Amino acid sequence: MTALPGIALAEWRAQGREFNCNGQAIRYWTAGEADAEPLLLIHGFPTASWDWHYLWQPLAQRYRVVACDMLGFGYSAKPRGHAYSLLEQADLQQALLAHLDVREAVHLLAHDYGDSVAQELLARHQEGRIQLASCVFLNGGLFPETHHPVLVQKLLLSPIGPLIGRLFSRKKLAQNFARVFGPRTQPSEAELDAFWALIAHNDGPAVMHRLIRYMPERREQRERWVAAMQATKLPLRVIDGALDPISGAHMVARYRELIEKPDTVLLDGIGHYPQTEAPELVLAHYLEFRQRLEAATCSAALC
Repeated sequence: MTALPGIALAEWRAQGREFNCNGQAIRYWTAGEADAEPLLLIHGFPTASWDWHYLWQPLAQRYRVVACDMLGFGYSAKPRGHAYSLLEQADLQQALLAHLDVREAVHLLAHDYGDSVAQELLARHQEGRIQLASCVFLNGGLFPETHHPVLVQKLLLSPIGPLIGRLFSRKKLAQNFARVFGPRTQPSEAELDAFWALIAHNDGPAVMHRLIRYMPERREQRERWVAAMQATKLPLRVIDGALDPISGAHMVARYRELIEKPDTVLLDGIGHYPQTEAPELVLAHYLEFRQRLEAATCSAALC
């Protein structure tokens, strides 16, 4: 049981605001001092920004934290018949930063599907289209060759995907989460209720088969994204739940093969959702990363 208090879902929802992005209502959250360094949190599939609720206040004490439910997720719009895209979600993150008038370099903390959005933003940073300051990845499919999707993800991508989405339920969610969370850090019934409420809101299961197109899109963008990670001078870190069958220790091993001077942290006994399974550990490793970065910056500036 985490010692961090977290935020109840009803309270979280009440704290959110909305902005319009290309005609779609997007729910977003901000906290912290307006002049603090901006930190953009990017959630995963199939959940939403509430995933960060344990880390939200501790991070907001130090940084200007920003997060949104991406299109098709949580409390944001979930248009039917829409061609959802990771590139569009990156556009959305940039639109949110513009809406908030964030002009300085942005730090990223991402998970799962959000890792892919962060990779696209990193590629855009290399192309001069956005200014980033650092990026930390939690468990996610950074490399298609090491991504091991669960059965329901494969079925959603199949011709029967629309039916699979319609049949998705809280029970199915619980079964799938039981497989990807660590054996000693399983979600509580209350957490499962909250996760399911976010997915089910506005008939979310009806678009899951469209959201899942991110898996082939990852393969399409692999070379560009990996090249950006290999070329960038930005500080990067991976904080990864080692027991995750989707993108656990095997993904980190591949990261260490492909990335020069890899900065990686493996969390023993933790699964696919380290920010909810072991938020204190994630917070400690994230803050250590940032403190080291700040110390290096200060040393370079002779402060």
